[in-house]
Amino acid sequence: MSTSDHRIFSPTALHEPMMPSLGGMLGRVHRQWRTAITKAVTPLGITEARWTVMVHLSKLGEGCTQGALAADLCIEMPSLSRTLSQLEAQRLIERRSVDGDRRARSLWFTPAGIDCLRELEARIESVRQHLYRGLSDERLNALADSLGIIESNARQLIRPNEPEERSQ
Repeated sequence: MSTSDHRIFSPTALHEPMMPSLGGMLGRVHRQWRTAITKAVTPLGITEARWTVMVHLSKLGEGCTQGALAADLCIEMPSLSRTLSQLEAQRLIERRSVDGDRRARSLWFTPAGIDCLRELEARIESVRQHLYRGLSDERLNALADSLGIIESNARQLIRPNEPEERSQ
């Protein structure tokens, strides 16, 4: 008797616990997706940590604080500060003082950073289009909606006393 004969769950329902699990599959897809983007942007001299920071800074908008960016990335400030220093050394971003708060620093793209961001976005879009092949807009929207619900439910388990927020 093979191990598949010992299944408790329906073999046709992909969302039920299985080997590998849906969570494991999401983790693998996430790692592969990021690896594909990193491979696509390597000729630009941008590491995964750096392109991730640049994309999130673009999403939040120039002028956001380091603290807001760290919170959006779900990382600690020392890790972010190291990456920001590397981006500054590449002359892709600059940190500016925030009026009224001596400790806060706002983040801005340099002209070279804006050019690099445009190229990053084009390469990331190319990866995205490749990964989405064979999926209709309807299926992609349903997937995005489902993942948003799972993320919200996970947040409730992790921080049950915080108000609900739906990620974009």
